[in-house]
Amino acid sequence: MTPKTLFEKVWEKHVIDTSLDLPLLFIDLHLIHDVTSPQAFNLLKEQGRTVRRPDLTFASADHNVPTTDRNLEFKDLLAKKQVDALIKNCKEFGVTVYDLDHPDNGIVHIIGPELGLTTPGKTIVCGDSHTSTHGAFGAFAFGIGSSEITHVLATQTLPQAKPKTMNIQIDGEMPDGVSSKDIILRIIGEIGTHGGVGHVVEFTGSTVKNMSMDERMTICNMVLEAGARSGMIAPDETTFAYLKNRKFVPKGEKWNEAVAEWSELYSDPGAVYDKTVTINIDNLAPQATWGTNPGQVTSIDKTIPSPKSFTGSNERTAAESALDYMDLNPATNMNEIEIDRIFIGSCTNARIEDLRLAAQVAYGHKVHNNVTALVVPGSYHIKRRAEQEGLDKVFIDAGFEWREPGCSMCPGMNPDIANPGDRVASTSNRNFEGRQGKGVRTHLVSPAMAAAAAITGHLTDIRKWNYKGGLRKNEAFS
Repeated sequence: MTPKTLFEKVWEKHVIDTSLDLPLLFIDLHLIHDVTSPQAFNLLKEQGRTVRRPDLTFASADHNVPTTDRNLEFKDLLAKKQVDALIKNCKEFGVTVYDLDHPDNGIVHIIGPELGLTTPGKTIVCGDSHTSTHGAFGAFAFGIGSSEITHVLATQTLPQAKPKTMNIQIDGEMPDGVSSKDIILRIIGEIGTHGGVGHVVEFTGSTVKNMSMDERMTICNMVLEAGARSGMIAPDETTFAYLKNRKFVPKGEKWNEAVAEWSELYSDPGAVYDKTVTINIDNLAPQATWGTNPGQVTSIDKTIPSPKSFTGSNERTAAESALDYMDLNPATNMNEIEIDRIFIGSCTNARIEDLRLAAQVAYGHKVHNNVTALVVPGSYHIKRRAEQEGLDKVFIDAGFEWREPGCSMCPGMNPDIANPGDRVASTSNRNFEGRQGKGVRTHLVSPAMAAAAAITGHLTDIRKWNYKGGLRKNEAFS
C-alpha cells in the first residue's frame, strides 16, 4: 500500500465524484458569519433552492458585532444590516445561529473547536480565509467565496482542485518569551507570503507535538498568510483531551469509536510531500512585523532592514512602499517603535491561553498614558472562563478595556478601529494598509508582546519583562 499523507487520507474519504472538471468533495461542516453570508443566501433565494443539510451548517455573528455593550445601537448601519440578515436568513432556512446574546456566540473559528463542531478528519469550509484554524484538529479546512457558500448551502458539496502538500517540520524547545505566534511569523518571514501557494501545509516535529491546542490553532490560523490553502496537524492525545465532553462530540462508546478512527489520521512513514521545510526554534526571539504584510517581520532585538538588503527588485520596492506607509526608517531599533493602541483579540489570539499570557504581563502594571488598550475575548465561553479566573480584573486594574466577544479591530468592519496615523500593536493576523482603519499602521505581535507594549508605550522585548507576580509561561496564574 502506498504511504499517504494526513491530507491525502482526509481528501480521499471525501471525494464523491471524479467525473467532473474538478473533484467534488462532500463537506462535513459549513460555518457562516455575518459578512459573507447575505450575498450567498440572496443567490440561494434567487435560484429557488433550500439548504440541503441545515444540520451541518452553523452560524455566528462575529465580524460586525459591537464589543463595548451588546445593548447599544449599532453605529454602523451596514454592520447592523448584515447581522440582521444573518439572523433572519438562518431562521428562514432552519440553520442554527449563535446571535449577539447567545451564550455560545463568538468568533466563528473559535466557537467551532470549543463546541466540538470541529473534529479530526472533517472537511470544513467557511466564507473566511482563516478557516484553516480548524486544521489544527486534523481537519481539511479552508475559506471559500460567496458563490461557493451558496453551492455548499444548496448541495453540501464543493468542486475543488486537489492542492499539493507541504511539510513544515518545526523542532526545538520554545524559548522563554516565545509563543506559537512568534513561530508562525518567523515561518512566514522565511518562506514568504507566497511560499505556500497551492499547498496544504502539514505541521510536524517535536515543537508541534508539545504544543497545546490553542497554540496549534494559532499556527494553522496564520499559515494562510504564507499563501497556503490550509494547514493541518495530525490529531493526538492532546487533541482528544481538548475535545472530550464538548457539546457536539460523540459521547460514551461512540466517543471511543471516534477516537479509534481519529487515531488513524496521520501521515504514514514514507509518505511523500511535494515540498518540505524545516525550522529550528531553539534560538528564536519574539517577533514583530515592521511592514505591511506578515512576511515583513523580524526579531524584536533587531533593527528594521534596509530595502537595499533585499535581493529581488519586487521585494525592494515592496519594502520601500511599506516603510513609507508605516512612517519608519531603516536601522531603527524595533524595540524603540512607539505605539498608540493595543489590540489583544481575533481568531488568531483571543483564546484563554492567550489572555492568560497577556494578564501575566499586565499584572501589577499600568497602561501607558499615551496608549489605548483593548482586550476582546474570542467567545462568551472564553470571556466567562477569564472572568472566573480573575483575568478581567487584572486587565481592568492595569487600565485595559475589557470588551464583549467579537472580531473587533482585526477586520476593521465595526466601530473598533484606530484613528488615521495611529500605530497599533495587534495580536491579529494581517497588517495590510488600512486593515485596522484608514492610515492605521499595524505591527503584528504575540499577546505577551502586545501587553508589554501597552504598558511601556513602545514595542518591547518580553524576555526582559518584569513579571511582578513572578510568573512565566506555563505557570498557573493566581
